[in-house]
Amino acid sequence: MKLMVTGGAGFIGSNFVYWWTSKYPDDTVVVYDALTYAGNLETLNPLGDRITFVKGDICDLQFAKEMLLQYGIETIVHFAAESHNSLAVLNPSLFFKTNVLGTQTMLEAARKVGVKRFHHISTCEVYGDLALDSTESFNEESSYRPRTPYNAAKAGADMAVRAYVETYGINATITNCCNNYGPYQFPEKVIPLFVANALDDIPLPLYASTENRREWLHVDDHCRAIEMVLQDGTSGEVYHVGSGVEYSINQLADAILKILGKPESLKTIVADRPGHDRRYLLDSTKIRNKLGWEPLVDFDEGLLRTVKWYADNRAWWEPLKKRAPVVETAW
Repeated sequence: MKLMVTGGAGFIGSNFVYWWTSKYPDDTVVVYDALTYAGNLETLNPLGDRITFVKGDICDLQFAKEMLLQYGIETIVHFAAESHNSLAVLNPSLFFKTNVLGTQTMLEAARKVGVKRFHHISTCEVYGDLALDSTESFNEESSYRPRTPYNAAKAGADMAVRAYVETYGINATITNCCNNYGPYQFPEKVIPLFVANALDDIPLPLYASTENRREWLHVDDHCRAIEMVLQDGTSGEVYHVGSGVEYSINQLADAILKILGKPESLKTIVADRPGHDRRYLLDSTKIRNKLGWEPLVDFDEGLLRTVKWYADNRAWWEPLKKRAPVVETAW
């Protein structure tokens, strides 16, 4: 297969590139990434000539078409997106341009060139949030109720994919996934931020709504789900990828501090960002029953491995921490 991975220098995208090249070493893998602040080409250095890197903007239709033709791409796995909720509050236009127009541009490039397969990576956040005491979860038929610019931009991208399936017959699928964790995640996100701060005895900034919680999935389990959808998913279908494992921000901080042997006094409270969602939970029955996927990485074990990875790879994250575009305490 000749595969293009947009956003392949980012967190989930780079982990997927490692996953795919390890399982399918004879495939051609082209990483297409604009290398914004959160993209890090050094992440992919160990792969050497096993991949081809192209620096490109997903909003540039002509260049995207040229690259698809040049490399004979058959499948696009579309990770590329702005994903930091806090930055979206400060610069919403960037998110709508990249996430909505960028996705539509890649769909159009795929249509014009005749790419056989398009898979779009989305998020649980398009559905809005749930009350902390709710017994509900979001399934593939749930209504979209995005509450933040990032959520809304991802919802718009999902709708573009659905429209291209219905109008143009593009062979496309969507996965909506819960919060991922694992190696190579930019240290603006909560788990690497907490680990990096704790390692240096810097306070961990907990939003004031400390009981707000998220569903957590190791990135390897996400990569395996995408692989299964690419192989056996049905065009036009949406698949939820969730673990059912929920942790509040307070529980997460406590777990990380315990692993590192650091005091709870490092926790500090900062103001909630505007539009801070309370809780998301996905019903992943469909992908489990239809494709036979289930998470394999236990959360406690996965978190331990992740904390150890950041402790052992300071050279990777220390330079990136200085690039963070948002001061979370500035609300």
